[in-house]
Amino acid sequence: MAISATQRSGNWAEQRALRLLQRSGWRLLARQWRCRWGELDLLLHKPQRLLLVEVKSRRRCGPDGWGAASFDAAKRARLEAAYGCWLAAHPRYQRCSLELVLALVPQPPAMAPVRWIRWLG
Repeated sequence: MAISATQRSGNWAEQRALRLLQRSGWRLLARQWRCRWGELDLLLHKPQRLLLVEVKSRRRCGPDGWGAASFDAAKRARLEAAYGCWLAAHPRYQRCSLELVLALVPQPPAMAPVRWIRWLG
């Protein structure tokens, strides 16, 4: 089954973010993990820590600020439900602290650095 240009660019952005995080010692637990409530783009692990990464990618910075505006309350609720589902299937990680990060990944030709936004909400 062929993938769309949007899926291809999304995969590229996730791979770019993943490489940067792995260089910092994070170990990938899940990528594009899906359940009925949503999808986890990237879920990574360090001892006693989990990092949940929502990847947004655009070719240029528009009114939504490289995709940051699309991380609205509805998206956060779906992400929380999907994470709860993943955690229920992987109970050994229940004692780990969780950090949520939004990765804004510019697509070529805009090869600006990835912007990382910690979600504190």
